[in-house]
Amino acid sequence: GSLRGRCGLAMAKSKFEYVRDFEADDTCLPNCWIVVRLDGRNFHRFSEQHDFKKPNDDRALQLMTKCAQTVMQELEDIAIAYGQSDEYSFVFKKKSRWFKRRASKFMTHVVSQFASSYVFYWKDYFKDQQLLYPPGFDGRIVLYPSNQNLKDYLSWRQADCHINNLYNTVFWMLVQRSGLTPVQAQERLQGTFAGDKNEILFSEFNINYNNEPLMYRKGTVLIWQKVNEIITKKLKLPKEAEEKEVEVTRTKTKVVPLHCDIIGDQFWEEYPEILADDS
Repeated sequence: GSLRGRCGLAMAKSKFEYVRDFEADDTCLPNCWIVVRLDGRNFHRFSEQHDFKKPNDDRALQLMTKCAQTVMQELEDIAIAYGQSDEYSFVFKKKSRWFKRRASKFMTHVVSQFASSYVFYWKDYFKDQQLLYPPGFDGRIVLYPSNQNLKDYLSWRQADCHINNLYNTVFWMLVQRSGLTPVQAQERLQGTFAGDKNEILFSEFNINYNNEPLMYRKGTVLIWQKVNEIITKKLKLPKEAEEKEVEVTRTKTKVVPLHCDIIGDQFWEEYPEILADDS
């Protein structure tokens, strides 16, 4: 612990210390990407009780991203994150030695930081909507040995985003605009393929799915980017009586949200530093 055991090297041991032997080893394998995926607990109910707009609520999605940015800024060694709906995946670097790679530490730090941020920033996004009860999140940890495994994992999540969003877009159109009950809408969509769903949207609601916002169709990718910030500093120049305001440009590394395809090669070619070992 942080304060215990620092006072002297030869500290007397208590007779209770044997209980430490019960702690299981949960060290993540070296040289693997560590992915922590977090999910909202019972968010179906949560979204209904807090009047989320269907199929997508910008406030909820942006709040999730704000929390994920906070996690990346507060914790160490996160190379990239990907989020959609009520889930976010955080990818820790292969070489990370953070907390000796203990799975429980990674998972609990991510989830607790995310959950407290969700409550803390709620009012910034849901101005007039009160938070009715404390939301919960769960996390799991998966190790991916190769870069290809990691890319395939992120591709799987983005493909999942597409499948779910296409379904939900048609489903809520049928309910909200065609007046079907949820059960009827479900029956109508049973066994349909992507092409059928696109066709329903186009012919019945005049919606071209490809024109739907990218954030809904692609989810959100968070990466580190160098950003130039211009700040004004007060400087006292030699030979001048009063201070002058001078504009100074500083380079900062920030967590930036993107809504783009990560399944193809283009993204990875554009940001090779994400998978680089020494980044």
